[in-house]
Amino acid sequence: MSEQRDRILTRACDLFLHHGLEGLSMRKLAKDVGVTAPALYRHFGGKEELLLAVAGEAYNLFSQYLFASLRGSTPLERMRLAANAYLDFALEHSRYYEVLYLAPRVLGLEAFPDDLGGKACAIGQFWVDRTREMMDAGLMKEGDPHAVSMTMWAHAHGLVSIYLRGMLLKSEEEFRRFFVESGRRMMKGLGTEALAEAIEALERERLEALTA
Repeated sequence: MSEQRDRILTRACDLFLHHGLEGLSMRKLAKDVGVTAPALYRHFGGKEELLLAVAGEAYNLFSQYLFASLRGSTPLERMRLAANAYLDFALEHSRYYEVLYLAPRVLGLEAFPDDLGGKACAIGQFWVDRTREMMDAGLMKEGDPHAVSMTMWAHAHGLVSIYLRGMLLKSEEEFRRFFVESGRRMMKGLGTEALAEAIEALERERLEALTA
């Protein structure tokens, strides 16, 4: 993506989140990013196309964060890396994070086009796959991977949303620790004894590395 297009999408996201659909105009956006309105229309045919591009960029960037976790060599490592990637994306790209979970009508659409819906489904399937392989490895209790992954997402999304709205009086570093600790409490309920032992082993390794 070109630097100018990136600047346009970022500013469009800001205007939309702060002023809503009615507060985002192509003319105002063009002025804010320092281009002419005709130049803006060379990138996007109108406001609807622009907002779809913003949502598409949010999903693309989020996917890059998440799928990098597949470099992990075990189900537990992949799940841990994915959880860290989720939090990193939410805090480093909070504007795009908010756009990810907006209903189509908020963007002035009746429904998302197939390509955008496909991106959302791919991310959902990513979490189902991570959950299923944890169950297959005996690290999480048997159950419906889709339902369990939704439970974990609801926990993570709830915490992040509360933090981004300024409802938790914590620094980013404090919130990161809180997020991890809360996730561990949840996983104790969903996990098996094997998971508890694996987490304890990882914690021992971390402490040994700090004191080495």
